[in-house]
Amino acid sequence: MAALRVFSRNVPYLRQQFSALLGNTSPSVKFICVVVIIGYILSYSDDVVDVLSVTPGYLLPPSFQLWSTFTFWFLEIHLWEVIIDIVTVGLCGKLIEPLWGQMEMMKFFFFTNTGVAFLTTFYYLVIFSWTQDTSLLFDIHVHGLAGYLAGVSVAVKQIMPDHLLIKTPLGKLTNRSLPLLILIAAIILWAVDALEGTYPCMWGSGTLLSWIYLRFWQRHSSGTRGDMADNFSFDNFFPTVMQPVMRGILNPIHRCLVRVGVCNASPRRVQLALSPRGLTISMPGVEPQDMERRRQIALKALSERLSKTSEQTRQKNLSMKVNMEAVRKSQTPQVIPSFPSEPPLPPTSPPETTLIDITTDTPTTKTS
Repeated sequence: MAALRVFSRNVPYLRQQFSALLGNTSPSVKFICVVVIIGYILSYSDDVVDVLSVTPGYLLPPSFQLWSTFTFWFLEIHLWEVIIDIVTVGLCGKLIEPLWGQMEMMKFFFFTNTGVAFLTTFYYLVIFSWTQDTSLLFDIHVHGLAGYLAGVSVAVKQIMPDHLLIKTPLGKLTNRSLPLLILIAAIILWAVDALEGTYPCMWGSGTLLSWIYLRFWQRHSSGTRGDMADNFSFDNFFPTVMQPVMRGILNPIHRCLVRVGVCNASPRRVQLALSPRGLTISMPGVEPQDMERRRQIALKALSERLSKTSEQTRQKNLSMKVNMEAVRKSQTPQVIPSFPSEPPLPPTSPPETTLIDITTDTPTTKTS
């Protein structure tokens, strides 16, 4: 009850932050967030947890408690999980819903959560067949939005695969490697008993199911299905060194699923069309808005590189100018010899002028 008192004291602050996050979002996003909060309050009752969560032994016949597949997702027993769920759903409403639409987002939500319930139950059934431990069937309670969070990470990888999250000494962390890294971190935390064993199972199930849906089944406005881009293949979730090995393992499985009819083989066809603006290339599984968005991302990255290059060039020119100024100041100034000017000439007396009077017979000479 102490945690409940702490939560009640922080309700005004949390309400303010959540209202800022969920502002201008759809009613479906707000509904999910409110239901998750209600589920956290109800999780203090063990009976409610037993009824609303998925118990692998009770989901199977003869109990067949199918209603739990629609109720387990909003039941969280940790406050930090509630906060992560609300933040992720809010960001999903800001980023994914404008691209997909509200209906497609809710379809993805229910498909991922329902599939996680059955696939996680299948995992525990397989482990039970090996260990014959009945506690795996009746003492395990699957609940929470871990599977949907994994699906959101896969969707973000599809939309912005090369978006930089953080730089580390080992390399750059992008959206491309986020689902696998979180799965590895969840397994490590489960191994040290810091996280429930259901969390990595749900995360792995959500990653697989959301990728299958987005890769093969999602219907686009152009009438096509899925996303057959090379950077969205399943082996692309793994490091570059492991991709050939994963490709060799997964390609036969994919061919078998195509023959069974689970997924369709969508060949890469390039359609060329002439338009007034030039040649148009359209590819199946690639939406025009996705192409425009990726083009904007590429232009932004190019402009950042050009600005960085111009800044480096400017810094280089500035340093060269500073060095030239330092060299000029370090050189000794050349002394230009000065020669004495010639002394002025002494003043000369005006020349004598002789005047002759020609009016008289006798010439008279006047000197002036």
